[in-house]
Amino acid sequence: MYGARFRVGLLLVLGAILVIGGCADAEDDPPADGPGLTGGWSTAGCEFPRVPERMAISGVEMPVTPADLEAAMNRIEQGGRTEFPDSYAGLEVDQENAHAVVHRVPSAAFDDFIRRAAENTCIVVRDAAHTAADLAVWHDRVLADLDYWSHNGVRIVSVGARHDGAGVEIGTQDLARARAELPVRYGPEAPLLFVEEAPVSPLANPTATPR
Repeated sequence: MYGARFRVGLLLVLGAILVIGGCADAEDDPPADGPGLTGGWSTAGCEFPRVPERMAISGVEMPVTPADLEAAMNRIEQGGRTEFPDSYAGLEVDQENAHAVVHRVPSAAFDDFIRRAAENTCIVVRDAAHTAADLAVWHDRVLADLDYWSHNGVRIVSVGARHDGAGVEIGTQDLARARAELPVRYGPEAPLLFVEEAPVSPLANPTATPR
């Protein structure tokens, strides 16, 4: 839900601030959406101790996301993608510590939105190099070129935009060639990250029910 990864041949189903207008000149007012806090920050809800919630699954207790935190994450993801695409990069949940981590390009307006959307939950905010919208463009470019790379002998196994905004991760069996050849095609500034990955291994009986 909060991150997407394409694997070739398989489809994996992954207080409020009151601003009072004054009489100062317009040039003295801060920009509506200037850079937000850098280096990371946390919402007020993180000041309180959080006890992880658990449920028994097949007799084993597993951590689960609290309902209020899940709701806050949904608000932030929806708002980030629709209202703040120039800032939102992605998010993840830390169930053991009952908080979520939001990655974003620093933005004062989005930071204010996160504070409101978090309500009393704990949200940790971290800097990102790229937005989800930017990485989606690069992700789709590489994805569209899979036949090209296969024809040229570069075996790409997976393509996934990182939820932390670091870049588009390329899983390949030809690591050295991919590192050398993809930047030539997409440009040296393309936010591509390369990892060595084994080929896809199909299930012996993909319709069998796991036991």
